[in-house]
Amino acid sequence: MIEDDFNKLTVGFIGLGLIGGSIAKAMRIKYPDISIMAYEFRESLSLDNELGLKEGVLNEVTDSLDDFSRCDLIFLCAPVIQNVKYLASLKKIVKEDCIITDVGSVKANIHQSVSEHSLESNFIGGHPMTGSEKSGFSNASPKLFENAYYILTPTSQTSKRQKDFMVNLVKTIGAIPIILDYYQHDKIVAAISHLPHIVAASLVNLVKYQENDRELMKDLAAGGFRDITRIASSSPDVWENISIANSLFIKDLINQYISLLEDIAIALDNKDNAFIHNTFSSAKEFRNALPKKGKGIIEKIFEIYMDIDDEAGAIATVATLLAKNRISIKNIGIIHNREFQDGVLRIEFYEDSAMVNAINLLKDYKYTIYER
Repeated sequence: MIEDDFNKLTVGFIGLGLIGGSIAKAMRIKYPDISIMAYEFRESLSLDNELGLKEGVLNEVTDSLDDFSRCDLIFLCAPVIQNVKYLASLKKIVKEDCIITDVGSVKANIHQSVSEHSLESNFIGGHPMTGSEKSGFSNASPKLFENAYYILTPTSQTSKRQKDFMVNLVKTIGAIPIILDYYQHDKIVAAISHLPHIVAASLVNLVKYQENDRELMKDLAAGGFRDITRIASSSPDVWENISIANSLFIKDLINQYISLLEDIAIALDNKDNAFIHNTFSSAKEFRNALPKKGKGIIEKIFEIYMDIDDEAGAIATVATLLAKNRISIKNIGIIHNREFQDGVLRIEFYEDSAMVNAINLLKDYKYTIYER
């Protein structure tokens, strides 16, 4: 039976990058006596697994999935399409009461494969809705899941005990569990994450194709354009996998999006002011109602904009002030295109607490701060 005492568990990870590594780190801190192993498919240790052993997060690394027969819980943390490939091997060796879960952002493909391998009684899909632009175990953090939604997608054969076990585990690493049907999950993330990545990439490419020899678009595309297309800088390999795996829902939404754009094009032809105004006002109202706190599926940026005098040393003064108060800056720079910003200086921070401390400090020194 599944142990109620997590310290007595043996947990296996296939993939110990940012997400898998963060889960392992969080579990190690919370349950120091837990046994954690990782799978290594290479002849020599990967950097992730090597660091996991060195930092004491892992108890062992194995190059044989047969050793996972000792596991009470197995995390599939490889890319979404690769995760499916491990199920056939795991089917042959897992204990009857072992729980297999994954962390992929698409659930239909793995649930279908789970059904084909008759693993419904072992599987509970998982999707922590958080991340970072960084990757690998070296960037993993036990705090990555704090206040982030963690979606669980049980099967029709998932027992209440198994479901309660995963809910409690998710809570212990600081996340907020939500139970969803895998079909509903894929439809939701297609709208709020997968399509936005495709739209951002397409918009960037559109501007790229319009560029001339002087590259004025690249020079002027700061500020708002850079912000709304930020996610186009995401990993092409990751998003190729995700797009193919969730293609049906994404394609349906693309068709709906095209229809909306066509409606706007018609309104522009007809000089339909009311339609155009309603398009912007409706979007503004819905976006302003989105929660500002907590973590979502698209990485949040902790940034502020501020006005500074146009004089030598102005930026250095701000940077020095923050440094003296031990507030780390991730990025800082002048905004030459202020179409969508109020402040001329943009400062980005690594975490929310640093941003809040910076706002309070700079306001004390009478700087004008604009929060997004």
